[in-house]
Parts: sequence; C-alpha cells; structure tokens
Amino acid sequence: MPEELKISLVQTDLHWENPEKNLLMLSELIAMDKANVDLIVLPEMFNTGFTMKSALFAEEMNGNTMQWMRNTANEKNCVITGSLIIKENENYYNRLIWMQPNGDFHSYDKRHLFRMAGENDNFTAGRERLIVHLKGWKICPLICYDLRFPVWSRNKNDYDLLIYIANWPEKRSYAWKNLLIARGIENIAYVAAVNRVGADDSEMMYSGDSSILDFTGNYIASSIPYKTEVITIELSFEELEVFRQNFPAHLDADEFEIKL
Repeated sequence: MPEELKISLVQTDLHWENPEKNLLMLSELIAMDKANVDLIVLPEMFNTGFTMKSALFAEEMNGNTMQWMRNTANEKNCVITGSLIIKENENYYNRLIWMQPNGDFHSYDKRHLFRMAGENDNFTAGRERLIVHLKGWKICPLICYDLRFPVWSRNKNDYDLLIYIANWPEKRSYAWKNLLIARGIENIAYVAAVNRVGADDSEMMYSGDSSILDFTGNYIASSIPYKTEVITIELSFEELEVFRQNFPAHLDADEFEIKL
C-alpha cells in the first residue's frame, strides 16, 4: 500500500513577463512554507504569466528556470512541478516539468491550446499524456484548458491523482470549480488544482480557487480566493483504495482510443 502523499499548492500573483521577479518571489514563498512535503505544485507559466510571446520568453531545456527548478527540488527534497515556455526543434511548447530532487525530470506538453487567446498560433500542441510515480502513487499532470476535455483526462485505471495547473480567469470560475468536481467523480481519483491570482497585462482577473478534491468530488482543501497563499494537505491512499473496492465503477469504464 503506498504511503500518504503530502502536497502543497502555490497560489500566487505573477509578475507579467518577468521571469527574474517571479523566480525570486516563488523562492521566497516556498522558503516560508516550512512543511516537509512530497510535491510542490506551481501555476501554469509560473515564470512569465500566460503570455503569447513564445519566441521572446522561451527557454532551452538547460535554461535558467530549469536550473531554478532543479535547485529548488533539491533544497526542499521534494518534487516540484509547473509549466514554462520551452523552445525545442524550432517549436514552442507550454511544457510542464516534473522535477525530482536528484535533478531527473519528466515533461508534458500541453495538449489543448487555448485558441481564444491565440495559444494555438504561438505554440505546438503535445501528443502524449504523462503518468509519473511518487511514493507508490500514479499521478497524471495536465494543464489548464485540458480540464475541459474529459476524454484526454480520462482515467484508464492508470492514475490515482489528477493535477491541473492553470491561468484560469475569474469570469470562468464557475466552469473551473464544476469541471474539477466532475473530473474527480468520473475518474475516481483525487484532483489537485492550482490557479494564479491577480491580473495580467490585459487586466484579465484571476481569482485562484485552487483546491484539492477527493475521489467523490468533495472539496477537502481550498484556497482563499484572490489571495496569495500556499495550501498543504496529506492524501490517504488507503481511503481511495477502500472506496474503489466498495464502488468499482472504474471496472465498467468504456474502452477507447484517442486519434491524434
């Protein structure tokens, strides 16, 4: 039986298109959190905000932000995850990095690009989902707009925790909250979701609403809207396993393939 998993969600405002200030700010926030956790989750594009200037703010895989993630994971002795803009083979990706304390990492490129903001014109979509392992848990990390697509998020009995990192605007917070509930219920898995607060350069407001839900869609931890804060909670694998044994709906799920 896997151990309990302790995670922290970092809900924060972001300095618009200013990687240096954001990394300094996040370092200070993380240092203030004295909890010994297994996983720290940062928002989407945590070093720039949700900018479409991919060519201007892209980094290589050996760039400054990757080194910051490597150093932070090592110092805190935990996994740290979040997304940034990466240039690779002349393409630009909104890439989630799963950085481990020893410097090894995995990555996931955002599949569903938010065309209403022109993300599909400035980035290349990913083609593969990522499942990572931590303390015996199987975890599926996804990015923002992916939340609206239940097929991509579907649990094929291959994960226990679903993570969303986001820059999800306040004006669509109703959708954010209710889709998170749906994803937890239909996938019989914990859901951890971190969203930014504050405003971006276009004065788009973000209320945060970062939260952790259990496998029945109930909230077990929630942030204070509009406030920078770190919320930390310990998840019980035993409770998840007992529920799945007593209500094994996942055994009746439809089989399907995704054509890319």
